[in-house]
Amino acid sequence: MLINKNKWIQDFGIDEVLDLVKRQPTVEVLTEEQLRAYLESGVELKHYIGFEISGFVHLGTGIVCMNKVADFQKAGIKTTIFLADYHSWINRKLGGDLDTIRKVGLGYFREALGISLKLVGGDPDSTNFILASKLYEKMGSEYFENVLKVSINTSLGRIRKGITIMGRKMKERISFAQLLYVPMQVADIYSLKVNVAHGGIDQRKAHVIAIEVWKEFGYKPVAVHNKILMGLSINEETRKRLLEAKEKKNREVYEEEILDIKMSKSKPESAIFIHGKEEEIRRKIMNAYCPFKEIELNPIIDIVETVIFPWLNRNSREFEIKNMKTGEVKVFRNYEDLKMDYKEGKIHPLDLKNAVIGYLIEMLEPARKHFLEGPGKKYLEELKELKVTR
Repeated sequence: MLINKNKWIQDFGIDEVLDLVKRQPTVEVLTEEQLRAYLESGVELKHYIGFEISGFVHLGTGIVCMNKVADFQKAGIKTTIFLADYHSWINRKLGGDLDTIRKVGLGYFREALGISLKLVGGDPDSTNFILASKLYEKMGSEYFENVLKVSINTSLGRIRKGITIMGRKMKERISFAQLLYVPMQVADIYSLKVNVAHGGIDQRKAHVIAIEVWKEFGYKPVAVHNKILMGLSINEETRKRLLEAKEKKNREVYEEEILDIKMSKSKPESAIFIHGKEEEIRRKIMNAYCPFKEIELNPIIDIVETVIFPWLNRNSREFEIKNMKTGEVKVFRNYEDLKMDYKEGKIHPLDLKNAVIGYLIEMLEPARKHFLEGPGKKYLEELKELKVTR
């Protein structure tokens, strides 16, 4: 895993790499000290992010996560996208049909993630796409040994806390396979021999276990967690409940509720899909909850901060918003200034929504053309044949 230290620092300065890894949409690095130690000692950084294979790719998966992958690429870090077919099977995705999961994974899902990576300035051709089952077949019993190493060194209580939000809600009704999910996820990191594990903040518990069992594998990985994009279907009642849980410092309730309202293809009105039609984007944004003067738990503000501004910054552009009553156009060079104006009531929610609609339509146009009119159309047709409708 060692490379020439001087060449690494010459091509990618340590502070520059750290800035790229830590910038939006990153919310946490476990730990920055370990990452710096790798950089200073000349260890080659190898990244991975794993995805369950499900239906349509939305802004959270396609734009937010791929934004971070693009940052890793800019920092000279080798990137891997792990298509987790067995994990998807465990969680009964796509009807629990493993053949369908694999077809979608190697077809539409891979294509959609690649197009998304292009949208945010990344290079899908420089990313290694790996189907989980192919890795396991290649490794044979070694992978099983890795799962056992993790399992032997982790309590049942920790495993239960690490499973998905849906699994935790099911409690005693979860399948035994769902308990295997976390040890498999941790084993994936070491089986791929990566030292940077990347995912949404909802993957934190599994990644912490991976860091804790490092002595079994001889090196300690770094975990990078990006923000989870809020779904458009949040309402005032849910927002009040979340704010109350936060005020009472009920962290467990707050974290579970936050995960429950994330953008999800299973709640299509909560999600903007990367190939969504213009009228669909317009309708969903216009119907979305957007409390006046409120920044926290506002899904439109969340999209502005996490999706639109990173895209504008990459293209050296500013955020423009037009007051529909006066015709005045305001220009914002950074998110903080826009946030302040919105908090002070200087921006009306409707004007903000109109601006967001325009930017999303423009940003997603290449994906929309690719899947609705171009070579990607065959993948959507395949989804229809497989009866995957969202």
